[in-house]
Amino acid sequence: MSKKESLYKILILGDSTVGKTCFLTRYADNTFQENQMATLGVDYKLKNVKMEDGNTVKLQIWDTAGQDRFHSLTRNYFKGAHGIILLYDITTQSSFDNVSNWIKQIKEDASEKVVIILVGNKIDLEHKRAIPTEEGEKIAEDFGLIFFECSAKTGKNINEAFNELIKKTVANFSKPAGKGQKLKQNRSDGSKGCC
Repeated sequence: MSKKESLYKILILGDSTVGKTCFLTRYADNTFQENQMATLGVDYKLKNVKMEDGNTVKLQIWDTAGQDRFHSLTRNYFKGAHGIILLYDITTQSSFDNVSNWIKQIKEDASEKVVIILVGNKIDLEHKRAIPTEEGEKIAEDFGLIFFECSAKTGKNINEAFNELIKKTVANFSKPAGKGQKLKQNRSDGSKGCC
């Protein structure tokens, strides 16, 4: 029996300096660079992931610029996205405050089947935390999103967040939705996925 390979487009979104590039390089290359340069426009990496059923999933993971001047460019990449990781920095209130604006843009420009994971990044900076875990959980619940807290620096929960995203994305896009059917993204196992 031949194994099939599917390609999924994943976007990493969020304000500037929330750690999108570090998040991506930790997952794709298992590396971390302390003083990462800001992404100008967009960049991407490819990663092949072997699934439990033996099939291979190819991820095209887009790292988008968070600066306001690039938002119109970034929004062009929403079309055709299968999954979105929306990052905020747990030490920066403004990055959390903008989560609802990012979600509004996603709802306007992305497929209704797109899987969205909300991630509070930089949990290695617990001593500087400005956003309690419960606030992240609450906004994720309000919007029907999967929620994780992660650290691109240490790698904590990075693979778990991506694995959950891949699992939900493959489930959403391997079967067609009925006409006008909205797919809910709430976690079925009731777990919160954070540390």
